[in-house]
Amino acid sequence: MIRFSALGLVAVFCAGVAMAAPLAGDKTYDMLFKNGTLDQIDRGAELVYRREVSNALKPDTATRDTGDIALSFREGEAALALLEFRQDGKHRALGSFPASVGNPMIMYFYETVVRDMAESAGGSPFYIRNRVKDALVQASDIVQGEAVVEGKTVTTQTIRMYPFAGDPNHDKMQGFGDLELRVTMSEEVPGWYMSLVAEASAGQVYRSELSFHRLDGAP
Repeated sequence: MIRFSALGLVAVFCAGVAMAAPLAGDKTYDMLFKNGTLDQIDRGAELVYRREVSNALKPDTATRDTGDIALSFREGEAALALLEFRQDGKHRALGSFPASVGNPMIMYFYETVVRDMAESAGGSPFYIRNRVKDALVQASDIVQGEAVVEGKTVTTQTIRMYPFAGDPNHDKMQGFGDLELRVTMSEEVPGWYMSLVAEASAGQVYRSELSFHRLDGAP
């Protein structure tokens, strides 16, 4: 099970008719790591996300990593966001993060994809992480769309990234060379992130989806 520290992660870093518009690199990063996304969540509530993984190269890891990720809060001098992995009645802490910074689910998502790729295709996790970090600050298209969340139609924004496009090691990556990272966000979804998807070879080699499931305990 992967475990993070807040400092380490910060350092590392649809349905409907859609229209694409260009977004500068700094704006891409600001959207992906938007500040204040937890500010309106009641501190007694819990955000629950579902992670579904398929991995043709390492099927056992897909079973290991499929489960729920819960985000709860702990109050103190500064509120902390706590992440916990839940599977078959077992819980495991993943780390704690300053709640004021934003929703740490995106950092969890990217770091697990880096880990999964290194574990499945080989290669240096440092090299993979650096290419992913590069993609986060590149100009990209943002796709406007709609989706249904908890029975309600919401407007969405999706950013797509291809960390290994043009990479000289593309053919050595066992299908991960065309890895696509796709983040769908909405102001109308608690915590900002509706879904975070990673696909290699159009999902035939690897697919990881982390999606908003529910908000528990809100008044």
